[in-house]
Amino acid sequence: MREDELRDLVQRSPWLMRALCVVRDSGLPDAWIGAGAIRDLVWGERYGDGFDPTLVRDVDVVFLDPADLSRDNDDRATRRLVAAWPDLPWEAKNQAAVHTWYPAKFGGDPVAPLRTIADAVATWPEYATAVAVRLDAHDRLAVCAPHGLDDLLDGVWRRNPARVSAEISRKRLARHRPTERWPGVRVVT
Repeated sequence: MREDELRDLVQRSPWLMRALCVVRDSGLPDAWIGAGAIRDLVWGERYGDGFDPTLVRDVDVVFLDPADLSRDNDDRATRRLVAAWPDLPWEAKNQAAVHTWYPAKFGGDPVAPLRTIADAVATWPEYATAVAVRLDAHDRLAVCAPHGLDDLLDGVWRRNPARVSAEISRKRLARHRPTERWPGVRVVT
């Protein structure tokens, strides 16, 4: 099962396991680590020269708090994570609040409120980054991958059209340079 492949890679990373413990113990509601940190781990191990946590640009933590849609809530959540592990580039975002700021930041039409973490993850820019993991109270890894894990595990950079235009995708591709960072990765346009 593909989820077991991902769990194995995550469990072999002391850095990510520690980060997952910090997120779990933070008390943030329905909190997960997703996107680039997961991709960097998998692609570093499978398609590059190994995973180097010092190269992770940010640790995206998503949580769901419909009771507080303020940007202050994101800032408080990020500060809580930084207090627990100051060396990580934490970035916490309340997915219940995305609809309040997304069009102003990225343009386009208004977006519907997100009701679950899976709804949020399903909109992330590439299928390979539309993945999140969390550690439960019993130290079991849960995986959220609404589009599956094939692109992540098979090293495929492919735009998720749910919310990302072709133009934004091209800019992301130029900025992230996946085939330079991970020579075994394939770009599908």
